[in-house]
Amino acid sequence: MSENNDLHIQSSSCVLCGRADDCPEKYGEKKTYVEYNLTVHYYCLLMSSGIWQRGEEDEGVDGFLIADIRKEVNRASKLVCNICRKKGASIGCVAPKCKRSYHFPCGTQKECIFQFMEDFRSYCWEHKPVQKFPVKESGGTSQCTICLDLVEQLPVYTVLKSPCCKNAWFHRECLQYQALSAGIFFFRCTVCNNKDKFQKEMLRMGIYIPERDASWELEENAYEDLLQCYQHCDIRRCLCRKGRDYSKPDSKWEIKRCQCCGSRGTHFACSSIKSWEQNWECVECRSILVKSGNYKKQTKRSLATSEKADGTACLLEEPSPKCPRQSPGSQRNILHSPKMMCQNNLSTCSHLELPASNRVRMSLSPLMSNRNWSPRKKSLRKKRREVSNILKELRLQVSAETTRLNIDAENIWNSALKGFRQRNFSPTNAIEIKFTKCKSRSKTDTSAAKKRRFFQLLMLHLQNSSLFEGSSAKNLSLDFQAVKENLYFEAGKMIAVSLVHGGPSPGFFSQTLFNCLIYGPENVKPALQDVADGDVAETIKMIKHANSLSSLQSTINNCYEFLAAAGCLRPITALCDKDVLVNDLLIHHVIKRIISPLESFRQGLRTLGVLEKMQMHPDAFSSILCHKPGGLSAETLCDLFTIHSSSDVNEAESADFWMAYLQDVESGESVVMLEDILLFVTGSFSIPPTGFDPEPTVKFSHIRCPVGNRLLNCLELPITKTYEQFKNKMEFTISNTLRVERE
Repeated sequence: MSENNDLHIQSSSCVLCGRADDCPEKYGEKKTYVEYNLTVHYYCLLMSSGIWQRGEEDEGVDGFLIADIRKEVNRASKLVCNICRKKGASIGCVAPKCKRSYHFPCGTQKECIFQFMEDFRSYCWEHKPVQKFPVKESGGTSQCTICLDLVEQLPVYTVLKSPCCKNAWFHRECLQYQALSAGIFFFRCTVCNNKDKFQKEMLRMGIYIPERDASWELEENAYEDLLQCYQHCDIRRCLCRKGRDYSKPDSKWEIKRCQCCGSRGTHFACSSIKSWEQNWECVECRSILVKSGNYKKQTKRSLATSEKADGTACLLEEPSPKCPRQSPGSQRNILHSPKMMCQNNLSTCSHLELPASNRVRMSLSPLMSNRNWSPRKKSLRKKRREVSNILKELRLQVSAETTRLNIDAENIWNSALKGFRQRNFSPTNAIEIKFTKCKSRSKTDTSAAKKRRFFQLLMLHLQNSSLFEGSSAKNLSLDFQAVKENLYFEAGKMIAVSLVHGGPSPGFFSQTLFNCLIYGPENVKPALQDVADGDVAETIKMIKHANSLSSLQSTINNCYEFLAAAGCLRPITALCDKDVLVNDLLIHHVIKRIISPLESFRQGLRTLGVLEKMQMHPDAFSSILCHKPGGLSAETLCDLFTIHSSSDVNEAESADFWMAYLQDVESGESVVMLEDILLFVTGSFSIPPTGFDPEPTVKFSHIRCPVGNRLLNCLELPITKTYEQFKNKMEFTISNTLRVERE
């Protein structure tokens, strides 16, 4: 019996529109009252012209009395719908002298407007309100800011424009679904978050906004995860034998969270914390505090510090970045470039007063200090320094946990793809590279050098792969097999990981591709040089350079099939129409054709937050993504290497030899190049966007020949009596070492 009743309730027709459809998104909730033998759609009831809510909310049907509903049904039974020609049309157009009546579902199909506010007015298809916007904004295409699909910028029923944002367009259906989900308290413009002006316009254009809380607020235990506290020890050397996740309250193994971010933790014992009153900051937050200048202003020191008897702070964990240890009696004195390092702890000592025997007077020669850099080169260097700082900030996400990748240098793409897709791979893990099938690799290659070589080979492969097209400045190509295998996403992910993990930047993006990634494809205007296909470029060029209407029409007739396939056929009545046609062809071939690969590529670049930083700092990232690294200079290497000072060595003369040698190499008076010196010390031909870790240093010792320590990025130089001896030793050692490695 109950099954029959349920079937009756589901199949009952609305007393106002006569339809049995149960579609809350279109017609509102369908309610059936067995005791009154009544079924009605909520929207049909709201919009009916001859009925009002005369009862309380709990009376009848949401305040509509049963007697009033029956009267309205009786009134509507005498009216014929102007759309379906059936009786029961309970809704009428409110425009003066308009006598059209229709059912709610019929009006929706005919694109009538129903205003769910104030007097609940309805307008037929001829008298409905229409959004107004400048003519120059119409005719193009934009992205719906909800579903991200393309939407035509036309004043039609299915398209709505935000009243508060110039470039915010929506599908009506997307907007209605969002309104039903967000409710009156959270429904607002997706771009600027304007609420009042946005809701007023959407109600005018027929969007129903329910007077209730958002759907996500009504879910049971929806925010249960937020109540969980972080319980994990992140100190590099955890002392707890029961593991990093073990926490016992009121003991030395209780976990305390970072007072700034709360997303890092430490056992009391692992950071020598004495009580809960002590504050503790994780390494990442401490570095931010140091850079902002607020670290020393705190009233309570970090839990990683304790107080000595003489009042000096003793760090029990690793020292804060940019905040080296000082002896109690040290005085401050600024030494100019090059940088100096003290031998005992390798921390930067440019602010320490060194003894006379340890001072090295370093002044750049006129060649290096007064270099006439072009404005463009100066701008690029400044932007690359900015990118370096941004990427170093992103690198803080990388944990100590290591993922090992087995790489075949001769099959770099497939082995890299296999590694990136393996189950235990995470972009936030440190990466260790092992080259297989490669017996002749140099034994001096460190883990960092192997990783840089891997990313160099990977970026070179991507540049020449079928995923990109063009000569030097490349755009994405359309490779259906690559789309099917999701290779564009993997390529974007690999580039993001390379940038953050200390690898090289691609340097081959075209400005058009870069702008599509940053500003969205709908806001980019491609140029003719972006077309990689020679035949297509020639066709577009012929249309562009047509000098008469007859020659233009002749060219169009000759490439009719090409234009039809591109969807760019249009009537040509004047010579100036060619500009619009050329623009349409460029947009189709360079952008619209690769929308799917582009979106997949963008998603890959979101890895580790790289795309977000690109969008925040477009000029800076353009310097490394659209430009290859410039050639090294003597001044660049001089700034890159920090002079390591020693108390028992007077290296003033040797430092002069070092800088003089850099100048000779730059001017071509040497058998080695500046890139060879960098390779000898670090294993890399160029400086990665993030810089080197650890930072390269120069040390002077009583040794026979120069030594390049790639593990520490340290160049140990011999102390000689004459510059000729120094130069001969440098050239002999570097050239022969690299020759043996190549062989």
